[in-house]
Amino acid sequence: MKSIWRRRGLGVLLALTVFAIDQAIKVLFVARTLKLQEVRVVEVLPFFDFRWTENYGISLGLLTAGSIEMRFLLVAATAAIALFVAIWMLRERTLGDILPLGLVLGGALGNIVDRWNHGFVVDYADLHFGEFRPFLIFNFADAAITIGVLIILARSLLSREKPEAAPQAAPES
Repeated sequence: MKSIWRRRGLGVLLALTVFAIDQAIKVLFVARTLKLQEVRVVEVLPFFDFRWTENYGISLGLLTAGSIEMRFLLVAATAAIALFVAIWMLRERTLGDILPLGLVLGGALGNIVDRWNHGFVVDYADLHFGEFRPFLIFNFADAAITIGVLIILARSLLSREKPEAAPQAAPES
């Protein structure tokens, strides 16, 4: 029983680590070091820039918060989803299920804090090939959520519980 709670504790620790890294990147690197809010774009590689983006919506720019009421509605909705993920994580038993949920939870918490503090989520990572952008501009929390969801989907699609073998009858002689 202790090992199950140890695994769940690792999930919580991973969620808190993702949250802390996300917030540290945004405060220490994006805001203070790069001063990205002022300079707007820092070209790093021909296919990658740091670009200040204020995301007032949720995934793919849906449900844009155009008012204070909508902002708090989005905070409440994402907090409810994060609570659901936390409960789900604490009910799981295997590390392969717990850790991806920890990634999702930590990323969700980072984006919730952004929306609460600023009214928008700070996005800054811009992967592009010329004008083609395979992803919207994102942040560390978004990457953690995406990776966690992909792992959950892959595990649910690729791992099947094997049916127990039925006992075989002894051959008749």
